Order: sequence, then structure tokens, then C-alpha cells
Amino acid sequence: MNAAAASRVVLWLKAAGEPTRLRLLALCAQGAFTVSDLAQAVRQSEPRVSRHLKILCGAGLLERTREGQWVRHGLAEDAGAAAFVRGLLLQVDRRDPMLLRDRAEARALAAPEGEPAESSRLDRALRAFLEAAGAGGPGGRILVVGAAHLDLLESVTAGARDSTVIAPSRRAAQAARSLAERRGFACRVLTAQRPAELTAEDLARCAGPFDAVLVSHQAGGGQALAGLLAQLRAVVVPGGRLWIFQRYESLENARERVVEHPLARLRRLLDEAGLACERLSPIEADGEHILAAAARAASGPAQRVRSVR
Repeated sequence: MNAAAASRVVLWLKAAGEPTRLRLLALCAQGAFTVSDLAQAVRQSEPRVSRHLKILCGAGLLERTREGQWVRHGLAEDAGAAAFVRGLLLQVDRRDPMLLRDRAEARALAAPEGEPAESSRLDRALRAFLEAAGAGGPGGRILVVGAAHLDLLESVTAGARDSTVIAPSRRAAQAARSLAERRGFACRVLTAQRPAELTAEDLARCAGPFDAVLVSHQAGGGQALAGLLAQLRAVVVPGGRLWIFQRYESLENARERVVEHPLARLRRLLDEAGLACERLSPIEADGEHILAAAARAASGPAQRVRSVR
């Protein structure tokens, strides 16, 4: 290694060698985010996060790009810098609870404004699951928690008597309202008090109960998901439906004494919340690994689970 190359690597190591900056690199390896998105994701002030981003950009690990009025931060296009970051992140446990929470909140906060992009393979697969699971039927009151996939809103709110969306950020709420106006379906859109977290106050504003609930990547892990399902079970009418899409890695628990497969874990969490799982399927597309489940609020003995591979 020549002197110039060695100096460059040392600069990268110094820039990345700080806990918050490592978290920011892990987020930016997943996509491009604004300072505001990143600050809320890591729960630090914008000035503090801006200083960290300045160091990472100065070292050539991140780059700023302007998209309209927004400035986003993502991995540098330089092949060497990008390879360094990805190699560094291979040494980090991707199931780390803090990194999982960071990623869930940043994805939720970064919901795009305006018209959604052309449907991806993942969007089509999720819609197909909903259709097979009986979503989009006539009548009823619908609650949508999260807005990770805007295309799903129309699928579940079509034909609903009344529908409410709890979006994780103001920008996500604006995108949901804009989509509803363009596509011609009615829904009330609220902004959650805290990103990627449903509070009792949020549910009180929704004025349940509901005939069906859709959850889109809202909880950050098994424990958080258990609490969320218990909250939602309380606002679903007996026999009501629940559809949930959860990232596979958020339900992995390799560090625990008893290792439980994510599919089995999701099934158990639904059962413990009083939700009879009717359909359970892993969905892999566009580099994402999602667990999809359809359940019904139990009013009697739990029904047998139908697993779809």
C-alpha cells in the first residue's frame, strides 16, 4: 500500500470511528436521507448530526445530493469508499436493537412526497398477499398504521366506509393525503406523535373500534411488536381483520438463549395478542425480506394457521 492509499484509509477510519457516525453510515448504506430524517432516527439534535455528517462527507465516505428543496446524504459513489463502508458494516451485528430501531425510524420518516414511483416487485407482491388474504372488501372502518408502502393504502381503503391513516412523519402524512386526492379515495390522515411508535394518544385520536387494521413495518423488534399488537387488538372488533408486514431481521433473536424462527415468533406474538393467524408468508423481492401475516381478532378457538411458502 502506497502512502497516499494508507493516508486515505486512516482518514476513513478516523471518520467512521465514532458510535453515532457508525450509526449514520449504517443508515446511509440503506438509502439517502435528509439531516432531519437522520436526526430523528438517531434521536439527536440536527446541529449535532450535521457536524457528524460534515466529517463523514469531508472524509469522502458520504455525499450530499439535492432533490428539489431537500438535501440528502448517501454513500459516496467512489468505489473504494463505498467498499470500505460496506466492509466495515459487515463487522456490525445487523440484528443490533439500536440499529434496527434506527433503520425502522429512518425508513418511515423518508416516505417520499408526491406521486409514488412505479410499482416495484415488492409492492406487487405485498398487494398480491393482501388480495389473497381478503383485503379490500366492501364496507367497514379501516385503520392503517405506518406508510412504508403507499400503494397499499388504496388496496385496503377501497370500498371502506371510513378509513384512518397514522403516518410516522409530517412528510409521510402529506404523501398519503396527496395520493388519496389523486386516486380519488377518502381517508383521514394523522401524524404520529413519535416516529415508528404508536402511542395511546394516537389511538385515542383515531376513535375506534375498527373492522380491519393494516400495519406496515411499524415496530422495531419482537418486544415492540408484542406491545403494538396488544394495543391494536383492543381497537379491533371481534372477528375483525389485521394484516401486518414486518421486516424479517427485526424478528430474529439469535442472541437469546432459545432461538426462535421469525415465522414462528410472529405466529406466537399474534396468538398471544388474541389474534388468530390465518395466513403467514415470507416475501422476498428487491433486496427486502418481509414477513406478511393475515389474522383475525379471535372470538373463539384460534383457527389453524395457513403458511404460504
